[in-house]
Amino acid sequence: MGVTFDEDELWNFLNDTHTGILTTLRADGWPLALPVWFVTADHRIYVRTPARTRKVAHVRRDPRVCFTAEAGVTWGELRAVVLTGHAHVLPEGDERDRVFGLISAKYKGFGLPVDEVPAATIRHYDTESTVLRVDPDPHTVSWDNRKLRRRSEGP
Repeated sequence: MGVTFDEDELWNFLNDTHTGILTTLRADGWPLALPVWFVTADHRIYVRTPARTRKVAHVRRDPRVCFTAEAGVTWGELRAVVLTGHAHVLPEGDERDRVFGLISAKYKGFGLPVDEVPAATIRHYDTESTVLRVDPDPHTVSWDNRKLRRRSEGP
């Protein structure tokens, strides 16, 4: 009995997961893993971010990335997906506009009230946003330890 996700389970899990970890490569080759909010569409991962962030600069220089999402607390509940692929900065246009709307809808109500956000954070995010699109490679790693539970063998 396998514990991996099938294709539909994998994308349903990603669609329902709140936070992912996007790993990009610094200029010196070291990986940098950062938590991100994201959406899925058409078997791709989309991340909205300020255009001047390091992760955007990393992707422009080297598009290879890794994306991880996980859930569960106990060992029997652990689920995860690890995708490698190539990220691209989306140009202005319909695809980017659609993703802005998807991300706004998914995370509506999860931000802090503006009066609780430090001024430096407001300045950091008060800039042009862009979208990174992750096109996954065909090889994924996934597991759903809930599949390890014994099934009733009947009477």
